Amino acid sequence: MHNTSAGPATSDREPDTGGFVVIGTTNLTRRVCAALRQQRRQVHHLPAPDDQELGRALAGRPAGVAVLTRDDVTALRYALAVRHLSPAAPVVVTVFDRTIAQQLQALLPHCTTLSPAELLAPTLAGLCAAPDLLALSRTGHAVRRQDGRPTHTAWQNSATARWRSLLGRLSGQLRPHDADTRMFLGGLAGITAVLGLDWAWLCTAFHEPVGTAFVEAARVVTAVGPAVTHPGHTAYQAVSGAMMLATLGFTALLTAGLVNRMSGPRLVGILGPRALPRSGHVLVVGLGHVGIRLCQALHQLRIPVVAIERDPTAAHLRLARSLGIPVVLAHGEDRHVLQRLGLHRARALAAMGSDELDNIAVAVAAHGAAPGVRVVLRAGENEAIAETRSLLPLGHTRDVTRASAAFIVAQLTGGQPEFVVADIDCDYLELPGKGLVASPVPARDDCDHIAAWPPEQPDRPRADATCS
Repeated sequence: MHNTSAGPATSDREPDTGGFVVIGTTNLTRRVCAALRQQRRQVHHLPAPDDQELGRALAGRPAGVAVLTRDDVTALRYALAVRHLSPAAPVVVTVFDRTIAQQLQALLPHCTTLSPAELLAPTLAGLCAAPDLLALSRTGHAVRRQDGRPTHTAWQNSATARWRSLLGRLSGQLRPHDADTRMFLGGLAGITAVLGLDWAWLCTAFHEPVGTAFVEAARVVTAVGPAVTHPGHTAYQAVSGAMMLATLGFTALLTAGLVNRMSGPRLVGILGPRALPRSGHVLVVGLGHVGIRLCQALHQLRIPVVAIERDPTAAHLRLARSLGIPVVLAHGEDRHVLQRLGLHRARALAAMGSDELDNIAVAVAAHGAAPGVRVVLRAGENEAIAETRSLLPLGHTRDVTRASAAFIVAQLTGGQPEFVVADIDCDYLELPGKGLVASPVPARDDCDHIAAWPPEQPDRPRADATCS
């Protein structure tokens, strides 16, 4: 294999004309570097270059530049510097924030912005929607495997699934999901019951007008006593006193629950679209870049979704709330949490954390709580779990990093891919005039510029995979 960049990425040697410059330290950058070198391309990999290193790398008129960092601001800074130093070089930048992506494309010519989470959302949404789908876009366009090949097809949610989702949404209204909600609804229900009972008693036993009976019942609820005494009706007087005392407790519960909800993040609603569905929904564990994009895709497909996030300071909680997606702050590997959220009645569970080990723990807990549930796992970040096929007993596993690398390499080399479909052993790129074309899987160890994370074992065998 041609190995022009086997030395350190910070060497003073300028890259040959026509080579590619890859910037970043993530596993995605390692995959892109490996894939380009597997195609016998010249690659200059810069983990975290300063201005001088970047200037030397771009002096050789590169064929393309890939800025693949985790932070959008860092990506923006590198993209602006690359365009300043090399105005004609095509640039591919990974950016999650759509506003930053739009501004980069508007300001910089020959700049392509993409988000790995956005690229893989259709694949993950398809697996959550139905087991026979390879991908499902937000417009309802699907990809299925027919005769061993991926094929474009139309998709429509079945009537049974729609009714199940509707019933799940309706049954989730006014259903307590945590202690604060239970206190609030319990206090509200108690006060309402006292008001209704006293009003009905006055209307039926004393034949009071409706309005007068309501005022007297309200006085009982507010613990100021009946408006009018009723001599000879000691039972009513005793019950009224008992109800006034009970109302004190109900008011305390109502106030405590209301204060806690108003002072908290209010990520789950009691009524409306953010109430927790009880059936036909998808549980998404992990609200990172991939998790929030999957939630958005399912939400636009009108598939009820519930997100589970353990970090109360996660960056995407506000975005989820603005989209009307309920979020439960809990650990997704907690079996009790999964049972409480109706996993056995759910359409699927998607473990979308950035750590594969956490996703495995979630999958194991899901199978323990509901053995028949469909589980979708995200993979590709942990090099210690290189073989995703070994995870198949736990569910449908997709390598997000591998598929993103295939798309980026095709974009750098002029393929102009429209989207990518991730499969178990292969990825497919939609290319203009060619349809879905299989993309070879690069060897993971072909980039030696930066160490994998977590560090790989020295005796782990290499295995180059190819698509058939």
